[in-house]
Amino acid sequence: MTSSVSSTAPRAVLTGELARLVTYSPAGDARLTALVRRTCAAALSLPPLLVEDDVEAVTDSEKVVVEFAEQFSTDVSTVTTELRGRFFAAVGRKAFTVCALAFIADFVPRVRSGFDALGVDWPAADSGWDHAEDPGDALLNVFAPAVGRLRGLDPVTTEIIRLRGAGQHNCRLCRSRREVAALDAGGGESLYADIERFETSELLSERHKAALRYVDALIWSPARIGADIAAGVHAHFSDDEAIELTLDVMRNATNKIAVALGGDEPRVSDGVEHYLLDADGQVQDA
Repeated sequence: MTSSVSSTAPRAVLTGELARLVTYSPAGDARLTALVRRTCAAALSLPPLLVEDDVEAVTDSEKVVVEFAEQFSTDVSTVTTELRGRFFAAVGRKAFTVCALAFIADFVPRVRSGFDALGVDWPAADSGWDHAEDPGDALLNVFAPAVGRLRGLDPVTTEIIRLRGAGQHNCRLCRSRREVAALDAGGGESLYADIERFETSELLSERHKAALRYVDALIWSPARIGADIAAGVHAHFSDDEAIELTLDVMRNATNKIAVALGGDEPRVSDGVEHYLLDADGQVQDA
C-alpha cells in the first residue's frame, strides 16, 4: 500500500467537517472548553487540542466537570449514576453541550494519533475560533452524517466496526441495532457473535481482524498504536478506506455521549431492531 492519500471524499471530511470541530468554543464557555481539552488529553496521554486560555479548575462545579471528563475518556461505561447526577447539577442545561465538547476533546486526539500511526497528514489548524456554532449540533448533525455518507468500506465491515465500538463503550442502544444493508450483504448474528472473540474467530476475515485491532487501539490505547497494527490496516485497506475506517470509529463513538448522560436505553426489550443508514448518512427505521 502507498502512504500517500488522495483528495477524495474521506479526505474532504477530514479537512472539512472534522477539522472544524476543533474550532468550536461556545461563547462564555472558553474555560470549560479548555478544562475538558486538557483533562481528556491527559487521561489519554496525548497532546491536547488547542485552547484559548490555559486554565485550572477553580470552582467546585469545574472540578466536577474535570472528574466527569476524565471518566468519559478513560472508560465511559463506568460513569456512575452518582457522578452523572453531580455533573448535571454542576452544569445544568449545558450538560449536552459540555458533553459534546468533552467528546471532541476526547476523540479528535485519538483520531489524530491514529492518522499519525497510519501516515496520514493531519489538516492544518484553523486560523480562528467559532464561538457561535453549537458543538453538539455540528458533531451529530454535520460531522456524523458526513461520515455516514462515505461508502468506500463494504457494509459488513462498517457494521462490524460499529458493533465492536458499541460493545467496548457498552452502549445498550447501539448493541440492540442491526443495519439492514450489512445483513443483506452477508452479515448475521453468528458472524457478529464472533466480534467479542475476534482473534480466534473462523468466521471473521483477516481484513476484519486487522480493522478490529485498530478499533481497539483507538479506544483503549490511542497513545500506543503499534506499527504492527498500522501495518495490518495498510495490508488490507487502501489509504482512503483507512481514513474512512478511522472516521467510522469516531462517528460510532458518539454513542459515548448517550452512555455518559444515561440516554442509551434500547428501544426493544428483546431481540434487535433493524435500521438503515441512508444515502444522506442518516439513520432511518427499516
